[in-house]
Amino acid sequence: MIFVDTGAWFAAFVPADADHVVARAWLVRNQAPLLTTDYVVDELLTLMRMRGENRRALRVGQSLFDQELAELHLVSPDDIHAAWGVYRQFSDKQWSFTDCVSKVVMVSRGIQTAFAFDSHFRQFGSVAVVPSGE
Repeated sequence: MIFVDTGAWFAAFVPADADHVVARAWLVRNQAPLLTTDYVVDELLTLMRMRGENRRALRVGQSLFDQELAELHLVSPDDIHAAWGVYRQFSDKQWSFTDCVSKVVMVSRGIQTAFAFDSHFRQFGSVAVVPSGE
């Protein structure tokens, strides 16, 4: 299973994004099941709306909530509590709280690969980031 971050979803679905071609090509080739969180979807839909992509956001959001694109992990109170611990522990990093939630979910689900363009996933240390070198 591969975890999908906000920036990867955005790049895959917004043609104006600098990483669109690479993201779209990777997504089309990928055969592994994907997982994302409701926190990532929140970030994605907000980002899309703020960047003038509301119509696209409505389509992508529906597909994500219908779990057509990926399994949707609903963040639990335990996930939030653990993420708060990560957020405090790594206060020297520029990780968003959503990044910390993503890290917690990846560890708890045993996911070691992330589809991401965010350098923070590389800072996690235990995560292979795709696409690499494209």
